[in-house]
Amino acid sequence: MRWLVLLLAGPACADPTFQPVEVPEHVYSGGWEHFVGGGIAATDCNGDGLPELVAAGGTEPMILLANGGDMAFTAAPFPQITDATGVYALDLDADGAQDLVVLRVGPDVTLRGDGACGFAVHDFGLPEQDAWTTAFSATWEGDDRPTLAFGHYVDRSDPDGPFEACDTNLLLRPEGEGYAATILDPGFCALSILFSDEDRDGTATLRLSNDRHYYVRGGAEQMWSLDAGRFLGAEDGFDGPSIWGMGIASRDITGDGRPDLVLTSMGDQLTMLSTATGHAMAPFDIGSFAQRPHLGSDGRPSTGWHAAWGDVDNDGDADLFIAKGNVDQMPTMAMEDPNNLLLNEGGRFREVSVAAGVASLHRSRGAALADLDGDGRLDLAVVNRRAPLEVWRNTSAAGSFLSVTLEQAGGNRDAVGAWVELRSATGEQVQELSVGGGHAGGSVGPLHFGIGTAPSAEVRVIWPDGTIADWQAVAPGRLHIRR
Repeated sequence: MRWLVLLLAGPACADPTFQPVEVPEHVYSGGWEHFVGGGIAATDCNGDGLPELVAAGGTEPMILLANGGDMAFTAAPFPQITDATGVYALDLDADGAQDLVVLRVGPDVTLRGDGACGFAVHDFGLPEQDAWTTAFSATWEGDDRPTLAFGHYVDRSDPDGPFEACDTNLLLRPEGEGYAATILDPGFCALSILFSDEDRDGTATLRLSNDRHYYVRGGAEQMWSLDAGRFLGAEDGFDGPSIWGMGIASRDITGDGRPDLVLTSMGDQLTMLSTATGHAMAPFDIGSFAQRPHLGSDGRPSTGWHAAWGDVDNDGDADLFIAKGNVDQMPTMAMEDPNNLLLNEGGRFREVSVAAGVASLHRSRGAALADLDGDGRLDLAVVNRRAPLEVWRNTSAAGSFLSVTLEQAGGNRDAVGAWVELRSATGEQVQELSVGGGHAGGSVGPLHFGIGTAPSAEVRVIWPDGTIADWQAVAPGRLHIRR
């Protein structure tokens, strides 16, 4: 196993601060079919260590923003794709270059990357589907090609819709040179899905977060078992709530080694803490439910979209960003609905987005928390509906960090499904490497850990096949772990 260590950061200090960055204008536009969606992926498509940004545009073309360093972004050549709702980045063919899965109102598109930020349409053996796709996730069940899941919203062909007209969802598993399709029925208008080994038993399940606005009644959050080939129910210990589900954020924040959840919605942003048998609602006074605007006089409930865990001040506790914004003109929901940046202070959360400078009042949708300038601090990019994309540079006096990238032989080159465990003087942390969740956008790694003032740390990897690596002492910085 080879280890590469680079780049140090300074000690932790005051509350986080961000500065706006000027980028080429890009707007997520469109009518009813683009009230939802608006995903973005931060992905290093040329291997220089600086992530590019790829964003859906709705009725406007998608955009690729090339990263020139020092937060300088320029529009780069990209296939002309409209009606895109979201985009996820992962290496589908194990060639070392990031590919893209583009979700659309209409046939989805997959793009093969060339390792130099060039992308071309390539089907990867996937069957064509024509639906309103709003969610995506991927996992590997073996050493070959990925298992893919696509979440669909309203069935546009249903003459009795849109209410009570949710489309079914699709699971694709490798078979021969192509894929075998399993229809996940019933569908309840999925807006976020995520493969995750939530109970740490070595097998991922597929969580689906669904929008009750259109399923109306009889639906709920869902969990699909790959082993059993069916939805799990109360008899299996899963009893999903019925919410206006829009996004999923997954990370262990309690220290028990299992991922906790935030499920965004209209109203409460549900925080679900892991238990020995599943998840239970967190105490409301934890401070992360973010049910109403924290800025201005609009007291109506908030509308949450993309949620992301990330240690923005590198103190060892995962903080929470939530993109907020009215669907369009829903009169029962807040119209001025600022984004949340919730600072994790030992398991309780404090709103800091106004002081940090990221409390945008646009109708935000997808977002990305990623180190865009390579300085060890997580920056922020947010797609807005009918308003320009916003990017902020993290200028916080942050602590030290570890950024972990994994690589292995075989089809699952990026080791999706691995767990990285870390221990330092700041405490113990664990993260799962997954792709999916959020709202309509995401990418594979790297995994970012804040370690505060700790001068060093120990890390180990539990690889997707269950192999447990030895603990290794490392200095703060960037790690590329290969096996």
